[in-house]
Amino acid sequence: MPEPLVLASSSTTRARLLHNAGLAFVTEDARVDEAAVRDALLAEGAGPRDIADTLAEMKALRVSARHPGALVIGSDQVLAVAGHVLGKAEDMGGAREQLLLLRDRQHLLLSAVVVCQGGEPLWRHVGEARMRMRAFSEDWLDDYLVRNAEAVLASVGGYRIEEEGVRLFSAIEGDYFTILGLPLLPLLSWLTLRGTIPS
Repeated sequence: MPEPLVLASSSTTRARLLHNAGLAFVTEDARVDEAAVRDALLAEGAGPRDIADTLAEMKALRVSARHPGALVIGSDQVLAVAGHVLGKAEDMGGAREQLLLLRDRQHLLLSAVVVCQGGEPLWRHVGEARMRMRAFSEDWLDDYLVRNAEAVLASVGGYRIEEEGVRLFSAIEGDYFTILGLPLLPLLSWLTLRGTIPS
């Protein structure tokens, strides 16, 4: 019998990626206070890569404690720009500030995935994408925020490149799935090598 898979996330995007890849899994929200953990790690001097990895591991470990026999997939995403580490904005004002900070700049988007079983991490990966926003006008930005309010508050950096958010960019270097929040190809490769999914 293949090991059961659990996605430790309430993200519909991550669930859709796994579903579209043909995986059978269940989802369970890890209920981690991401902002509090991120702030604590920043206060300790942690870099964006370590923050993404730690948050992904925390999510996987928390859910793994409730499903000891399952492979539990935790994932998290952070954005680094000009010495700042950003998560999801709390409100539209915060989203507007984030997007103005990102305007006409390159930022680094990091997506971490950690797989745990029985309360122990088995595998981890951090994917990176370098993304440059164009010099959009504030009038266009305000209209964008009105049209895309739900996506803006649900996404790190205030954009979904699979939607109108792609119009914010002039250049993107990196894996599409990493940008969506789950480095899918390395995860599928590991699950295949482990024999969890057929090759």
